[in-house]
Amino acid sequence: MTTQSPTKSRPFAIPRRAALGLMAAAAGGLFLASASATAARADMLDVEKPELKFGFIKLTDMAPLAIAYEKGYFLEEGLFVTLEPQANWKVLLDRVISGELDGAHMLAGQPLGATIGFGTQAHVITPFSMDLNGNGITVSNAVWEEMKPYLDMGADGKPVHPIKADALKPVVEKYKAEGKPFNMGMVFPVSTHNYELRYWLAAGGIHPGYYSDTDISGQIKADALLSVTPPPQMPATLEAGTIYGYCVGEPWNQQAVFKGIGVPVITDYEIWKNNPEKVFGITAEFAEKYPNTTLAVTKALIRAAMWLDENNNANRAEAVEILSRPEYVGADAEVIANSMTGTFEYEKGDKRPVPDFNVFFRYYATYPYYSDAVWYLSQMRRWGQIGDYKADSWYDETAKKVYRPDIYLKAARMLVEEGKAKEADFPWDTDGYRAPQAEFIDGVVFDGHKPNDYLTKFQIGLKDHQKVVGADITE
Repeated sequence: MTTQSPTKSRPFAIPRRAALGLMAAAAGGLFLASASATAARADMLDVEKPELKFGFIKLTDMAPLAIAYEKGYFLEEGLFVTLEPQANWKVLLDRVISGELDGAHMLAGQPLGATIGFGTQAHVITPFSMDLNGNGITVSNAVWEEMKPYLDMGADGKPVHPIKADALKPVVEKYKAEGKPFNMGMVFPVSTHNYELRYWLAAGGIHPGYYSDTDISGQIKADALLSVTPPPQMPATLEAGTIYGYCVGEPWNQQAVFKGIGVPVITDYEIWKNNPEKVFGITAEFAEKYPNTTLAVTKALIRAAMWLDENNNANRAEAVEILSRPEYVGADAEVIANSMTGTFEYEKGDKRPVPDFNVFFRYYATYPYYSDAVWYLSQMRRWGQIGDYKADSWYDETAKKVYRPDIYLKAARMLVEEGKAKEADFPWDTDGYRAPQAEFIDGVVFDGHKPNDYLTKFQIGLKDHQKVVGADITE
């Protein structure tokens, strides 16, 4: 656990930027030790709750939290933060809802799922999108060897990317014919990983299964059986043979390469270019009760994201060193660097440039777009987590309950006025919807304003008024 406290010394060195001279009084007020500190204090909001505890899962995309802490951005906003790793995504979400955590690094689907009552009922919001891309799909060495005859090879003898699930389909069919269930892992039912893995499989003609009101396994009619495995446990579960493949964030795909137990076949960048990934989640109650604190947190996270991407990723090597520490991701720096510094290793020795594998700020990565929320909701509907037809207006209204660009832009405006960010860094005039996106592996175009029309374009998946009842689909 990593802690910044006004009354306790930190377990290791105070971040460099904290040398502004901020000191805490026993009564909880702030004393200023220099003229520069006075200027810094002038930029601070009058935060209602200065001491905060945030949760995260040990993945490289928790980086904005680690950097906001290590570079003193939280302190500069008058916030004394504890960062605490969590056992899994369910525990993390439950602890935010209960108030044991003030906020957390979350799967983008978690605030949406909670708000609509899938699994857990609570109004959770996000004022900040943490990153783009960052995931991969890995298969076991044995499955990889079985896929190879169905791959296109380049002149250099290496597979042509992106690798589609078409090459996996005959392998799944073979296992099915032999009576062996083809098990795959993903990290949580409303995770990006679940939806990306399902998208990739379905685009290759492999049915990933439905959810229903009475069966939340997600395996109704499935060719490949998807189940939950916590991210750090993915490589060991693959090695044990419990699953034949998985979708997870870094560094757990690259860990499979380093351990020699599996081969990442595709990144989520290749499934959906510059797809939204994690968000920072808080309860709606927290945002209402502590509006200035919410703004201060958002400001610190925006600055951290800027630092991670500035000067063409010049700070990534330092970020890798920070993330490799046991209190954060705790994986070898070499493993984290494999993807965090603009490359990605597929088969052992097949390292290729993927400069946008991890994006934290460019392309307006931190802006919480309504259309991103609508895409997640459309996938919940596609696979039966939303059991009944919903009008397009419902998707828009739900997105606006959860994604809060109003908070984000208010924090961004303050940073611009303070000279800490540029006007051009933020999408001031957007309606919250991205232009229609076509850069998916199957070429299907997504327009966030028309989710029902989008769902009709897929051969596999629920659409219109279809519903899963028992093992059947009703119209």
